[in-house]
Amino acid sequence: MHRSELTIDLGAVRRNVKRLTGVLDGADLWAVVKADGYGHGAVDVAGAALGAGARALCVVTLAEGLEMRAEYPTARILVMGPLIPGEVARAREAGLEIAVADADIPEGVRVHIKLDTGMGRFGLTELLSAPPRNVVGLMSHLATTADDLDFARKQVERFRELTAPHADLTRHIAASAAVLRLPEAFFDAVRCGIAIYGLSPFGEDPAGDGLEPVLRWESRLTQVKLLQPGESTGYGRRFIASEPTWIGLVPVGYADGFRRDMTGTEVLVAGERRPVVGTISMDSFAVTLERELLVGTPVVIVGDGVLVEEHARVADTINYEITCGVCSDRRRARRVIVDG
Repeated sequence: MHRSELTIDLGAVRRNVKRLTGVLDGADLWAVVKADGYGHGAVDVAGAALGAGARALCVVTLAEGLEMRAEYPTARILVMGPLIPGEVARAREAGLEIAVADADIPEGVRVHIKLDTGMGRFGLTELLSAPPRNVVGLMSHLATTADDLDFARKQVERFRELTAPHADLTRHIAASAAVLRLPEAFFDAVRCGIAIYGLSPFGEDPAGDGLEPVLRWESRLTQVKLLQPGESTGYGRRFIASEPTWIGLVPVGYADGFRRDMTGTEVLVAGERRPVVGTISMDSFAVTLERELLVGTPVVIVGDGVLVEEHARVADTINYEITCGVCSDRRRARRVIVDG
């Protein structure tokens, strides 16, 4: 029996894509499926997104691009990360498009020139006066859409100024947060990642933006015991009972992606919210219970109103990092694909 079960709802992917394309005013939506689809499964999510109207797929590494090409022979695929010369040749053979962040534009492959408009990361600060004919796109990346729209607007205007002489090329700067908050950033295409997975780029309840979480994560109680006052559970005795306390052990730990810094978050046990206590181990965590429950009682880690965003707040991180860290190793977790 598996220690936990991950359910990926491709129907939710489709509905999220349609929700996002509905506000784009003609711009194309490109689905970002890097990092194994933010931990959701890149191949499955890509197919659902393309079927719902996404016009291209975006990845970061050549290996990710080749995986997408093997599954989707006719799809438009952009590799956004830096490539070494040997990888450029393989991208060319596979019909992939690549992002280039300097003035050295390789030949024979469709190129998107990356501009640095304020992110301070990859990209040129000035556009080439005459981009080669194999340059098909111009792109940039917004640094602060989730928390500083004024700076994001300055980046958008800088991008507009730099690219105005080349408006015949495909221009794209917006990601999920800009799609939901900054319509002036749409240009010709947008690159949506986190939102197509039904996660909030703002760390809020995604339902507020009409998004549906794609991931459900479940487990069960594997042991239930009564701690007497002064007894503890877990490494370091970080939880010591002050009164008789029922605890339940869940066979999921940081090796599965349930991080050590998520002590204090809540999960659903038999449909009731219960706090995670003590030190989270590699293979298990503990919750307090109001009463004795049976071994095998269902535990919902994500789903039924328990949001990834809640866990991220407890861990002082972002929802991206939580889902990217969820282990889908078949020896530890059962993975189920549904189309609800």
